Amino acid sequence: MPADTPTEAVLGFPVYPNARYLASYDAGKGQQYHLFGTNASFQDMVSYYSVILRERGNRVFEEPPVHMFEVGRFREETMAFPPGVTIKDYTWNGAAGYANPVPGNEPTHYRTVVQIVPAVGGR
Repeated sequence: MPADTPTEAVLGFPVYPNARYLASYDAGKGQQYHLFGTNASFQDMVSYYSVILRERGNRVFEEPPVHMFEVGRFREETMAFPPGVTIKDYTWNGAAGYANPVPGNEPTHYRTVVQIVPAVGGR
């Protein structure tokens, strides 16, 4: 696990056990998007987070499949994005998956990407 991998304590959300940290991006207003890749199926990830978060979440797109779990209160004045977990199927329509950002590392692609956005100042 890379040294800069955010911990579950920092994220405020659990990370799927075999998910690999891919990157973090500035979401604005002091928030970060944290991306994790896995070769678990999209549906398995939705089921896992439904149980762990005790939320059904919402399918926000059918094609490609994207499912969001908004957890915590969204405060427009202090947040750029609602805190929560977003899952996206990168193999939709025969795609190879999300390319591993580290060239030469295995796996070369991830079937599913989990995006975690912590709340500013905690959940």
